[in-house]
Amino acid sequence: MLNPRRAFIAAAFLLTVFFLITRSHSSEPSPATKTESQDAQAEAQAAANTQQRILPPPPPQKPMIDMSGMSTYEKLAYQYEYDIESKFPAYIWQTWKHTPGEGEFQFREQEASWSIEHPGFIHEVITDSVADTLLQLLYGSIPEVLEAYHALPLPVLKADLFRYLILYARGGIYSDIDTYAIRSAIEWIPAQIPKETVGLVIGIEADPDRPDWADWYSRRIQFCQWTIQSKPGHPVLRDIISRITNSTLTMKKEGKLSQFQGNRVVDLTGPAVWTDTIMDYFNDERYFDMANSKGKIDYRNFTGMETSKRVGDVVVLPITSFSPGVGQMGAKDYDDPMAFVKHDFEGTWKPESERHIGEVQQELGEGEEAPKQQ
Repeated sequence: MLNPRRAFIAAAFLLTVFFLITRSHSSEPSPATKTESQDAQAEAQAAANTQQRILPPPPPQKPMIDMSGMSTYEKLAYQYEYDIESKFPAYIWQTWKHTPGEGEFQFREQEASWSIEHPGFIHEVITDSVADTLLQLLYGSIPEVLEAYHALPLPVLKADLFRYLILYARGGIYSDIDTYAIRSAIEWIPAQIPKETVGLVIGIEADPDRPDWADWYSRRIQFCQWTIQSKPGHPVLRDIISRITNSTLTMKKEGKLSQFQGNRVVDLTGPAVWTDTIMDYFNDERYFDMANSKGKIDYRNFTGMETSKRVGDVVVLPITSFSPGVGQMGAKDYDDPMAFVKHDFEGTWKPESERHIGEVQQELGEGEEAPKQQ
């Protein structure tokens, strides 16, 4: 039986135990424990930040839509978007019947010049069989483009269309296999022009300032398409692919492809239709403010050029840049600062009299004229 004194002692003991228990639960952790906890939290946050840098959120996927009712132009626009602020892809594309690794390859020196001037670029020489597979991969969702490509009756026609197709889908530089790179493409765009404002780089092929120019060339100013630099999805490439596809399939339907003549190459896939497409782009109100324009852009804006000129997102180079040494139309020699690409004009579809423009010009005697160039 508890007397008052024992009861007091028992109560004091219970209060002491309760106080110690509650104090141990509510007290702060020791400095060492607190530091360890903070370090663990910091490591976890750093790991999360690192994971965020390594694995950024994936871009949103394009919604699946029915393209059956679209025009070829609309399908191309949907398939490959144009981002002018992106970098020019570090690709060099060329085409030939053989690869540099085969004994039959005839252009090793020219082909090597592109790799030497562009270290770090992916450089591909595409054969016909590889081109078929590659285009099937890139344009399988636009079957009329593939149909037109396979329907073209001449190799040169396919080679023309391929350059537009590969640049539209992948971007980079296309140049004919018989060209030498004199200077790197890094120098093609003037330093004062921000590269994020340019999506296409082209050069002048012909500037025949003579009364009978139409007897010699297809256009008064003719843009060359043996060397082109582009970012993927550029509207000029979209337009020319649409034009060639529609024209080819119309001719196929009408049974006219079997009678196609080689001298019409320039109009179906070559520099004539290429020049028309570019000029149309320069005057397209979808891309340029025509209401405040000083007038229609035509050959007058480009004849006699000696330095580069920018029109919207296109840089136009003078004739010296891609046609140095031809000895006519104001083109300067290979050592000129604006000389970037040398073309040997080895096109096998042309008659021998229409190759080697520069060499033929230099061999002419007094009073003779150079052969016509189409």
